[in-house]
Amino acid sequence: MDDFIAARSQMALSLGFHIIFSCIGMVMPFFMAVSHFYYLRTNQLVYKNVTKAWSKGVAIFFATGAVSGTVLSFELGLLWPEFMKHAGPIFGMPFSLEGTAFFIEAIALGFYLYGWDRFNKWFHWFTGVIVGVSGLASGILVVAANAWMNSPAGFDFVDGKYLNVDPIAAMFNDAWFSQALHMTVAAFVATGFAVAGVHALMILKKQNIEFHTKSFTIAAIFACVAAILQPLSGDISAKDVAKRQPAKLAAMEAHFHTEESASLILGGIPNEETKTVDYAIKLPGFLSFLAHGDFKSEVTGLDKIPEENHPPVAITHYAFQIMVGMGMLMMLVAVIYFIALWKKKRWLNSSWLLKMFVAATPLGFIAVEAGWTVTEVGRQPWIINGIMRTADAVTPMPGIVYSFYIFSAVYFSLAIIVVFMLYRQIKMVGQLYDN
Repeated sequence: MDDFIAARSQMALSLGFHIIFSCIGMVMPFFMAVSHFYYLRTNQLVYKNVTKAWSKGVAIFFATGAVSGTVLSFELGLLWPEFMKHAGPIFGMPFSLEGTAFFIEAIALGFYLYGWDRFNKWFHWFTGVIVGVSGLASGILVVAANAWMNSPAGFDFVDGKYLNVDPIAAMFNDAWFSQALHMTVAAFVATGFAVAGVHALMILKKQNIEFHTKSFTIAAIFACVAAILQPLSGDISAKDVAKRQPAKLAAMEAHFHTEESASLILGGIPNEETKTVDYAIKLPGFLSFLAHGDFKSEVTGLDKIPEENHPPVAITHYAFQIMVGMGMLMMLVAVIYFIALWKKKRWLNSSWLLKMFVAATPLGFIAVEAGWTVTEVGRQPWIINGIMRTADAVTPMPGIVYSFYIFSAVYFSLAIIVVFMLYRQIKMVGQLYDN
């Protein structure tokens, strides 16, 4: 492993670790606020217990996310100094605003955790809402910065210089809305199914059934609504990628040859030497529709893009297939759950429905990780799309491979600690809230 690959691997590891906590930090406070609202309206103690349990989970993930997010910020400057030298002044605004949102979230979370029976009950609830809103804003602002890397804006690039910088135009670049929408919905899907799956497992184990049933219902409804909406946000995102990053779309679909009525490929093994895809299911015209809303439109293939600008096709294609496959499975679960809510009430008490949610527990986060792989690997070889190559941005400092190994060990250890803390929290729920 050379230093360039080590730097990319370390960044990928840090992002892959942090994105889980980022998603949970964006979404869990809303679950918490809904449960708290039910408690204030019904005065049922079980909702207060659910709220308190979830708030402790939010605190654990907030602390871990703060650490991993700080590491990512430092890594941008340490691993990619040439990138930050030019990009920092351009897209620094969303990062600075993200810092503001983070501090608001931290203050509101402090008020919320220690505000029970100390504040007005509705003000206390409102501080929980602020935790959610600020966490969501924080995530959207970071995604806006990433969208700028995919669709650079807010400057003129003349003779290798970045002139006439407009940070507002950079922040609200052409890709920010589609990416922010897709990521926000994905966060609700991933977190919702993960939380619902854990509570479904506890119900199957006959542990504190009322507590876990209330918790499951809130999380499952959030997850299933988001899962139904996700394909719509995905369609918006795909059309934006087709317009601004045709090489990424071509890699996502292993679309080697430019053609009209292009086929959508399901599965398959790309062969970059022969420019073919083996063992794939092809849906004629559907890629043209996905990209341009017309079954007969021409879709640019990799043959029209210089080979030195080709993304790694296999990784991008497999990641895209995994993301879409997981999304379809979760949408199927969502449809079945809504049928149960509206037409088949007896299904809600069946073990097979709960087992289905338990099986779906990791699917959302697998899809999120695969989606970010598509976003980042599909942009290669560019760190700023069409402007700066990733290889030109990496630090010249040697020994990055050792840094990668150290960070891998740290993240692995941190993951074990977090899992242990959450396991203990879930196990203690029945004991903590019997009264």
